[in-house]
Amino acid sequence: MSRDIDWRSRRRQALEKARRVVVKVGSAVLTTDKGLDPRVINRLADQMAALHDRGLDLILVTSGAVAAGRHVLGEDPACMVHKQAASAVGQSRLMHGYDEAFGRYGKITAQILLTRDDLRSRERFLNARNTMSRLLEWRVIPIVNENDTVAVQELKFGDNDALSAMVANLVEADLVVNLTSAPGVFSDNPLTNPDAVFVPYIEDIAGMNLQTMCRGKTGAGTGGMLSKLMAARRAARRGVPTLIVSGKEKFALERIFNLEELGTWIAPTGKMLTGRKFWLAYHLDPAGSIAVDAGAARALQTGGKSLLAAGVVRVEGNFGVGALVSIVDLDDASVGVGLTNFKAADLRRIQGLSSVEIEKVLGPCPHSEVVHRDNMVLESAL
Repeated sequence: MSRDIDWRSRRRQALEKARRVVVKVGSAVLTTDKGLDPRVINRLADQMAALHDRGLDLILVTSGAVAAGRHVLGEDPACMVHKQAASAVGQSRLMHGYDEAFGRYGKITAQILLTRDDLRSRERFLNARNTMSRLLEWRVIPIVNENDTVAVQELKFGDNDALSAMVANLVEADLVVNLTSAPGVFSDNPLTNPDAVFVPYIEDIAGMNLQTMCRGKTGAGTGGMLSKLMAARRAARRGVPTLIVSGKEKFALERIFNLEELGTWIAPTGKMLTGRKFWLAYHLDPAGSIAVDAGAARALQTGGKSLLAAGVVRVEGNFGVGALVSIVDLDDASVGVGLTNFKAADLRRIQGLSSVEIEKVLGPCPHSEVVHRDNMVLESAL
């Protein structure tokens, strides 16, 4: 009982203190088989406008452009090019709906379209952060979507659940509210397992087997409960709690902030990633990989050590100095990621060598570590 009181108290305190909130709404909530549902958009704007009047900074991460375009065109886009075209048609209609809905309350909205490339570059990341900060200072409500029209597969976030976690880091949010078609998280897929039980609180999302809980997905979008929990795990690593709740529940947002217990509360992790390490872990793509022996893997995972050349057994890729690389063990299981101090060609020459031997091969080197601990994020932290 004391544990129940404890998490409920922490949830209540977090909601009372929250001043900057990312609200994510998915296609399964926003659309029907007839396209965008204006009633849902209006109800969402009703609630967000009321919370905005209470002084909250609100950022809306929205899906729905492809689904809206699909309805207008009468086409079911299967390939990437068709989805991009449908998004171009649907995005303007999506924003028009939001602009009209929020305009009834005198609220100004701003469209922000992002790709992973915008947040992968540190300069563009900071530009996006500065723009968001200024909009929030002006009491504008940014409405964020992935720029599906130009985002090829390697530049996509994957889905807007992942985007919501990235935006939470971008704007330094206090909370993510993920509005979905389900009432929250269950112990198993309730559509296939009648014994699945509702989970009101998740304390250690990093230690959960998310795949087991999340078989199945909603119909209109790209994600499902797995993607929502993976996004919540990312946000938790940044110290941001997530609330997964039904967007079909009447006045769900208002009721949440009036401290009614709806949905599943996912607590932040005790040990959070710094902004820089979060950026390393989730915004960059590895340019190659470094395989390490069992002793090196153990030193990294439990000893808090940097990676030395002596522990390197294999180098994959053709990366340069400062590139992000995957670090794997002898079975190719992930150990972590980090920024390398050596280019791939040099690293192949010195793998397995001691620091003294490295100097004989490469001459004086500014770094003795292949990947310094400060530039590394372990798999256990992801």
